[in-house]
Amino acid sequence: MGTHVTGRRPRRFLALAAFAGAASAAVFLAVAELLALLVARDASPILAVGSFVIDIVPQPLKELAISLFGEFDKIALLAGLGLAVLIASSIAGVLQFLRPPLGVVALGVAGALSVAAIVTRAGVTPLAFLPPVIGAFAGSIVLIILCRRLRDWQRSTSRPQAAMGASGDPRPGMDRRRFFVLAGVASASAVLVGITARAVSMATSSVEAVRRALRLPAARSTVTVPAGAELDIPGITPLFTPNADFYRVDTALTVPAVDPGTWRLVVDGMVDRRVELGFDDLLAMDLDEYAITLTCVSNVVGGELVGNAIWLGVPVRDVLRLAGPRSDADMVLSRSVDGYTASTPLSALTDDTLDAILAVGMNGEPLPLEHGFPVRMVVPGLYGYVSATKWLTELEVTTFAKDEAYWTPRGYSAQAPIKFSSRIDTPKIGKSVPAGRIPIAGVAWAQSVGIEAVEVRIDDGDWQPATLSIPINTDTWVQWFMEWDATAGTHYVSVRATNKNGELQLEETSPIAPNGSSGWQRALISVT
Repeated sequence: MGTHVTGRRPRRFLALAAFAGAASAAVFLAVAELLALLVARDASPILAVGSFVIDIVPQPLKELAISLFGEFDKIALLAGLGLAVLIASSIAGVLQFLRPPLGVVALGVAGALSVAAIVTRAGVTPLAFLPPVIGAFAGSIVLIILCRRLRDWQRSTSRPQAAMGASGDPRPGMDRRRFFVLAGVASASAVLVGITARAVSMATSSVEAVRRALRLPAARSTVTVPAGAELDIPGITPLFTPNADFYRVDTALTVPAVDPGTWRLVVDGMVDRRVELGFDDLLAMDLDEYAITLTCVSNVVGGELVGNAIWLGVPVRDVLRLAGPRSDADMVLSRSVDGYTASTPLSALTDDTLDAILAVGMNGEPLPLEHGFPVRMVVPGLYGYVSATKWLTELEVTTFAKDEAYWTPRGYSAQAPIKFSSRIDTPKIGKSVPAGRIPIAGVAWAQSVGIEAVEVRIDDGDWQPATLSIPINTDTWVQWFMEWDATAGTHYVSVRATNKNGELQLEETSPIAPNGSSGWQRALISVT
């Protein structure tokens, strides 16, 4: 049973108790990171809890985070977790100071939650439970000692001055120094060890050096870009999105580091024979270039979560053919190394007229780590959440009736063909333009079908045809433009597209969930 502190407790002792709790939490995380580096690199408590939060947070909050923070949503999550740890650990420190051992119990609960978050992740190693357990133990010891020192300091300040120093009785200054020395050493050591362990883990597990040294085989066929495919208009989106600018939306809190030397792809499920391929096996197959535009289901009307690239890869149908899918199967559940899954219609992956591929290259180089190195799926005409699995490790041939993918129970459709759309790139919304003749320009996409026409309307006037760039193929976006004699004032500029099947882009506005947004973009432009 702990010793309860009595008497007046100045606010400074409560603040110092909170500091002791934060220092103890830092020790907890630092020890856990160090042990994770040594025995189980998938056992970082903060990353495991962060991944757990990503999995359980409701769909509207996910979309809100993406809309607010974009590609920095994971950084925002980590910052939020850090703040939550600071607040919770400070409360634990105060509890341990006022009512021991409640603070230690709180740290123990944190350790248990960390263990639960870690051991339920995909691909966890047998010793993954050790880092948070030992980290919580180390943090608890530090918290107990710091709060004892703090109580000694408080008691010594409450004694009569005449009693000070008698019989070796500790003096207030000595107790104060003991507390600050221990707290300072613990905090500094924790920060140093934690940062060093995380940095070493990232450096030693990183395969970026392997990726840079990798030389992919030459493509058997390359993409031909016709003259007139890219318009020379300031402010328009480039025909091909640079890798550094390509959107990234996934559930991985940290980018998985997958060594191509140990990478394996397993094809199993409802097949005649189980197939396992290594990276060299995949490269030994005929590689071709494919120009394909990808679209995220989280892309709002007029949004930027869409990108176009030249991909190097192998048709998925060639890989599936090795396994022999059974005739009663209708879905392929693709799985990432981090446990993420996507449900893709088997017909989309076996159709000889559709270039669904396992990509190993992007815009003339090996896939960037954040875009799925060493292997990812790319399927034209389907939203990424049901087709574009990164860090691919398994293709399970199954049925929609039997299995469901990551996003299906979270409010999204199991099947999700892309809703074709159009976007205004220039003039930029929120930036005024001078009166006179200016171009209105942007991009439009209808993967696997193609764009036939784009029309623009100024205010409530008639729809006017825009000029299209020469398309590379039906799987990529096209650029478009229209010259506008802009007059001073504010104007609404709207855009819509028609695909090669003669279908008009949906005017009705719909939200992102369950299967992608729709509507015509209507931008307010200020002309001076």
